[in-house]
Amino acid sequence: MKFAYYPGCTAKSTAIEYHESVKETARSLGVELEEIPDWNCCGASSSHVMNDELAFSLAGRNLALAERMSLDIVTTCPSCLHHHKIAQKELKRDPHLKALIEKDIGNPLKLSQKAKHILEVLYCDVGIDSIHKKVKRSLNGLKAVIYYGCYLARPPEMISFDASENPTAMDKIMGVLDVEVLDWSCKLDCCGAGLSITHPEMIHPLVSKIVRSALEEGAEAIITACHLCQSNLDILQSMNTNPRQIPVFFFSELTALSFGSPYIKKWLGKHIVSPSGLLKKLKLI
Repeated sequence: MKFAYYPGCTAKSTAIEYHESVKETARSLGVELEEIPDWNCCGASSSHVMNDELAFSLAGRNLALAERMSLDIVTTCPSCLHHHKIAQKELKRDPHLKALIEKDIGNPLKLSQKAKHILEVLYCDVGIDSIHKKVKRSLNGLKAVIYYGCYLARPPEMISFDASENPTAMDKIMGVLDVEVLDWSCKLDCCGAGLSITHPEMIHPLVSKIVRSALEEGAEAIITACHLCQSNLDILQSMNTNPRQIPVFFFSELTALSFGSPYIKKWLGKHIVSPSGLLKKLKLI
């Protein structure tokens, strides 16, 4: 099983632990992620509100590079996934726009490949049973809530591998690792990550609500699959005077840990709210 891997900007910088743990997880499951050569930023942060042609050209160039590989695209970032899927949809719909973008990027576009989030690959293409068979270390004792955020399961016409109002793919993957997944009402709440620089005063209440809710449910950790969500929830807790804090894992860190990866301690060092104490208490590291 092989895919054209689009890491995106943060996977090679602020979310390097996500990138590395995804690669480790994929390797254990026999999924080959071949990085798209000379990929560029998809423009998720600002291009779509500045210039449509620029936005479609950035995503379109990545699509063209992946087409040369004759592989479907996989990314770890929900925002990157959205931008590539939107570009595919609009360029298929508008032949004049497609011709303009092809001229801009200097490459033809067939727009035939699929774009997927890594969670979809693991849940749909690999499957829960295959994941379960690779478990070497049970994560029994870890109580957690699963946080999907705004983009990972929405909108349903674009992200169709899971239920848009009550997604469960990540819950089920964590379940076969023996994580105790707790029900809660905030799994789809917005954490405000897109406003973290321009309107930081707006996101503190959003993050506080999510963290407070997780703690009230008895969770010892929050698990997510989004660079921005993890960063936002992790960093803003350290800026809060509330002494009760909760570690925020990338789901792939826990799959890699359960599969026996030796690199977990290196990844934990990247977290602001350290998960090391929790995992030591549970005798998982």
